[in-house]
Amino acid sequence: MPLDEILLQAEEQMEKAVEFLKHEFRGIRTGRASTGLVETLRVNVESYGSTMLLKELATLGVAEGNVIVIKPFDPGTIKDIQKAIEKSDLGINPQSDGKMIRLPVPPLSMERRTKLAARVKELAEQQKVSVRNARRDAHKAMEAEKKAKNMTEDDVERGQEEIQKMTDDYCKKIDDLLAEKSKEIMQV
Repeated sequence: MPLDEILLQAEEQMEKAVEFLKHEFRGIRTGRASTGLVETLRVNVESYGSTMLLKELATLGVAEGNVIVIKPFDPGTIKDIQKAIEKSDLGINPQSDGKMIRLPVPPLSMERRTKLAARVKELAEQQKVSVRNARRDAHKAMEAEKKAKNMTEDDVERGQEEIQKMTDDYCKKIDDLLAEKSKEIMQV
């Protein structure tokens, strides 16, 4: 495998780790109402016989700054949506009027904010490990190519430097995301 291909593969894995973290952070609640809290919620719709994402079943919006409004396309799915919200770990009780569901997002206590900040840090660390694993895999691939005499020692050294720079860049992106999300969570 040529060096460029090894580097590209490593970068793709690192980019996936950052994208996954962004996706996970969207679902972590801050003090404000955001449709990102519920849009990826899986809803088991019995009448359809399948599980679907909430954003595929309803229009989502924010009203009055702290209330998430869910308006199902099919009013028959409202009970299924309500059940999914109750089973989730959001900690918000849905209020339904038969046509739409309202989710009042309560303000977070300091204890809850601290727990969320710790959870966010844990998620970020997991993705840093993924980035480092991509680096390790790239190093192994380069060493295998060197042993097979498909790559010179200079190429391996240059590749390792590039992989390290890439690893540092992606770890910094993760740190930046973590700092931003932590600040958002701790903001009262």
